[in-house]
Amino acid sequence: ETLGSASVICSDKTGTLTQNRMTLVKAYDAAEDLMEDISDEDTPAIRRLLQYASLCCDGSVIVKDGEVQHIGDPTETSIVYAAMRNGSPKETLAREYPRLTELPFDSDRKLMTVVCRIDGKNVVITKGAFDSMLPICTTGDMKKAQELVDSMSSNALRVLAVGYKEIDSVPENPTIKELESNLTFMGLVGMIDPPRPEVRDAVAVCRKAGIKPVMITGDHVVTASAIAKDLGIMEEGDEAITGAQLAQMSEEELNRKVRHISVYARVSPEDKIRIVKAWQAQGEIVSMTGDGVNDAPALKAADIGCAMGITGTDVAKGAADMTLTDDNFTTIVSAVKEGRGIYGNIKHAVAFLLGTNIGEVLTVFLSMLFWKQSPLLSMQLLWINLVTDSLPAIALGMEAVPDDVMEKKPKPKNEGIFAHGLGVRIVLQGAMFAALTLFGFWLGWNETGTVEAGRTMAFMVLASTQVFHAFNMRSSHSLFKTGFFTNKYLNGAAALSLVLIALITFVPPLALVFGLTALPGHLYLTALGLALVPVAVLEIAKAAGMIAHHQ
Repeated sequence: ETLGSASVICSDKTGTLTQNRMTLVKAYDAAEDLMEDISDEDTPAIRRLLQYASLCCDGSVIVKDGEVQHIGDPTETSIVYAAMRNGSPKETLAREYPRLTELPFDSDRKLMTVVCRIDGKNVVITKGAFDSMLPICTTGDMKKAQELVDSMSSNALRVLAVGYKEIDSVPENPTIKELESNLTFMGLVGMIDPPRPEVRDAVAVCRKAGIKPVMITGDHVVTASAIAKDLGIMEEGDEAITGAQLAQMSEEELNRKVRHISVYARVSPEDKIRIVKAWQAQGEIVSMTGDGVNDAPALKAADIGCAMGITGTDVAKGAADMTLTDDNFTTIVSAVKEGRGIYGNIKHAVAFLLGTNIGEVLTVFLSMLFWKQSPLLSMQLLWINLVTDSLPAIALGMEAVPDDVMEKKPKPKNEGIFAHGLGVRIVLQGAMFAALTLFGFWLGWNETGTVEAGRTMAFMVLASTQVFHAFNMRSSHSLFKTGFFTNKYLNGAAALSLVLIALITFVPPLALVFGLTALPGHLYLTALGLALVPVAVLEIAKAAGMIAHHQ
């Protein structure tokens, strides 16, 4: 139910909206002021930049049976692969220039640092987000670098900066302050992670279904905006903000602006909770994706937490409500469609069961009131409840998801199952079943003069009415539109129910057990005619628009 009601989907970019197949396409060397497209034969300056960047990576690339396999973070493996193409495989570099110590990557710093022994010197190499490198690089034209980063980012490239310095001795317990300071800016590497082609259509489906897609990423805001525009997530009038801008916003300001923000860039996992709560304050039902240990609180806070099945940690999967086995945004949209379909089927089954049971209660109550005579024996009522009520109700739960289910707005958080007049319709339908059954009872009793015949007539009308009424409850659309026999489970349940009704009506020993008796031929036809009345009445009501198309 919650999934079908989702009105906001906050999604990670990498791997969910994109293919998570990073490819290094451009590199810039600051010393020679040289920008190049990556090939197998880059200039010595670019080759050196790639070597340094590769040394500061934990990912690796192996070629097995002619197939290139990337192991580790896709951003890092794209750098390692680019260096490999230029004749510097990672294992050769690691052997020639051994790593002496390191400061691992961390999502708050957005940097990674290693110290390697290169040509007899201790060289510190740092790579990371340009915004994080800017304050720690003291040598190099950072103004020019900023312009290049903006230009590369606007072409949907993820850009990392590389810096280095030489140190006399390697500290035993290196600190951030010691290693990540006074660096010489070496250059930039730009990689692209192409959007998943199917996501554009999924985003369009979201828009039509009244669901707001929101992108959350650790990328540069310009890169994120370029991809969001390409996918249709960012439209005219939408904003893209950074984690730093988000940090400066008060809760009131965020709640006021949240509807117009489609992209959050350079955000930390902690920021995700603020985003979730801001949307929830607007009364929206929020789905949030995440894969890291730090994402667990946001996944818990969201109405639907979606963990990544491929890249997700066990902690994230444990905190989430569902796991995306293929890490694909389109799967979330498909799951929302399925959720709406299941909720619709539950509504139809509940409405069917309540309507038929109200019919049974009213039949017995009114008959006792008018004639002081029960129109159905307890054995007959039990049979109707067990057979003609339950089998079609189970089959209604197997109804296929309607094609137009994603063309409707999500249901509001506080909307009950009996909204849009469903409760009134259930009572009216129950009253109609009671009226038809009582008429059948009176007719059978009057024509034959025996109460048993009246009861047989009442039993046949009520039992058959419920079987045929199940077809009415499949959808708020006309049966001519949905197709009379498109739910094979309901066809089977209805056929089985009708066969069982016929068995206990027409096989004398069984009829005797259930207190039923043989009727004149025309009364059987009358009973069938009465049982079909609700189908005609509801078809007319649907055509007249009296039954709104709410799932």
